[in-house]
Amino acid sequence: MATAKEASGGKSGLIQYKPGDTIFNQNDPADCLYIIQKGQIRLFIPKGKGFVDLAILRSGEVIGEMAYFDDKASRRSCSAQAIVSTEVIRISFKAFDKTMQGLNPWFKTIINTLADRLRKTNDKVKELESNSVGFGVGGKVADYKFFVTADVLKILGSLYLVTKTHGDVLADGRYQIHTNKLKYYLYDVFAVKEIKYEELFNLLQQEHYIQIVNDEDNLPKVAQFADLEGLRSILVFLNQEKLKEEEKKIKVSPKTERLLGKVIEQARAKGATSDTDKVLIDLSVILDEFKEKQVAIGDEDLKDAITAGLCDDIVIGDFNKLVFNVYYKKLIKIFPALRLQNAIDAHNKKKAGKQY
Repeated sequence: MATAKEASGGKSGLIQYKPGDTIFNQNDPADCLYIIQKGQIRLFIPKGKGFVDLAILRSGEVIGEMAYFDDKASRRSCSAQAIVSTEVIRISFKAFDKTMQGLNPWFKTIINTLADRLRKTNDKVKELESNSVGFGVGGKVADYKFFVTADVLKILGSLYLVTKTHGDVLADGRYQIHTNKLKYYLYDVFAVKEIKYEELFNLLQQEHYIQIVNDEDNLPKVAQFADLEGLRSILVFLNQEKLKEEEKKIKVSPKTERLLGKVIEQARAKGATSDTDKVLIDLSVILDEFKEKQVAIGDEDLKDAITAGLCDDIVIGDFNKLVFNVYYKKLIKIFPALRLQNAIDAHNKKKAGKQY
């Protein structure tokens, strides 16, 4: 089985792509088509620092076929990228042409006509379609964000409402719901954009807010929420932050986030519960652990947490150890939201910096 890197030789065969791998770029020479065996592929048109999403294709669908039927289409009209682990069958135009030669010539004429009409429609879409790329002074492209706050709030709110209303409650109190039901409500009722939902849903899985398990047909299509009410708390936090002035928003760096994760571990080891207001933290122990693992995190990385009012300033305690008080109840309430906020920011930076 070929990998994505091995796929450039022009031969037909089965190819595997990892999430984020590019199948082809807009304006690449077109010499083959692809049949999706497993996974999901997004089609999009790069625009400025962002892109216009066209479609998401799944198992059993074909991409790249228009270039064969349209003599004018020697290059790709859009870009294609794997969303999840994906397998495709690559069929070269040479191999496909041998099959086509055995068909009635009228059939190819009809297909060419349809391809030409679709191409003209695509050209109109390119002229009219617009995405969320902003333009600043002098027409310069502003910072592109794949996930804007409104997208995240809409999707998280829809996930919470649909699961709370139509989901099943497990013995341990967690909620689960079939993803087919989720998609019906999010796409058809709440009009959520498919590409936005798919990528945020995958991000929620990666960050362990959601786990996918098998349904009655042994297919991985049931979403289990680690803490559905926690998801609502994240939604409330993000909505409150949206209304604040930029300088008043609560933000922590990825290093601060990692440091706070260790703070929570130490507080729990000391017996802290969700009702515990304040805990004295031994920062020296945490920093020694990071140093041992050669992780470049120091006491200065607590600054964001101090600014956010999550803890007091660092002081020198007994035996010259660095200690501080953390407002544990407040921290554990908003920490999941801070984690997701950072994950979304990282995803946006990855999207904006990706070269197509």
